Amino acid sequence: MGLDLIKYMSDRLQEERRAHGKLGPVLTISRLYGCPAKKIAKILIDELTEKMLVKGYKNIQWKLITKEIMSESARELEMDPSKIKYIFDYEQKGLIDDIFSAHLNKYYKSDRKIRNTVGRVIRNIACEGHAVIVGRGGVAITRDIPLSLHVNLEAPLEWRVLRVSEKQCFSLEEAEKYIIDVDKKRKQFREYFEGKNTDYTQFDLTFNCMTLSVDEIVRIIIKACEIRKMI
Repeated sequence: MGLDLIKYMSDRLQEERRAHGKLGPVLTISRLYGCPAKKIAKILIDELTEKMLVKGYKNIQWKLITKEIMSESARELEMDPSKIKYIFDYEQKGLIDDIFSAHLNKYYKSDRKIRNTVGRVIRNIACEGHAVIVGRGGVAITRDIPLSLHVNLEAPLEWRVLRVSEKQCFSLEEAEKYIIDVDKKRKQFREYFEGKNTDYTQFDLTFNCMTLSVDEIVRIIIKACEIRKMI
């Protein structure tokens, strides 16, 4: 993906509109490792649901999508979730390992097929709406949905190193090495869906988690959702 991404996503959006009508709303959160994405997401789903309730939408529940992606992807692939967990750990098989596995296992699914299935599951969840998706290439997979908002969390490396070192009981050197490795893997995972060297999937909002509190970030995101009529 990437070379004809805009045309591809535009054509796909038209097909989905014809099939499902209104798509979204969906909120995606990308982050550098060490930023409090899940904490922000959990507060957001409560706040967004409360906003809908105040407006009289009693049956609408915003949801944080995490384990559902892996379980639904595994179900579609007819595989045990443990067999595709490596994808969600941002790992990938080497070419030799891929070939070896294909010869030994008649139920083998290629790395590409697994990733494409994960992308399709995320896309379907986003189209159903009222979902907050953390990571997993969400911005690339859902960027063209009109009722969507795409958030990026970042912070200086030194700040994240201190947080991760304290939380994971790593030395500062270990924490820095781990952060750099995870950030690289997450970027590669996102690039699989958006392609390299494309600016089509730029974020709508980027926050510095060192200078803004969780509460401030949540309040700004909620306001942006209101402006976009997502709630």
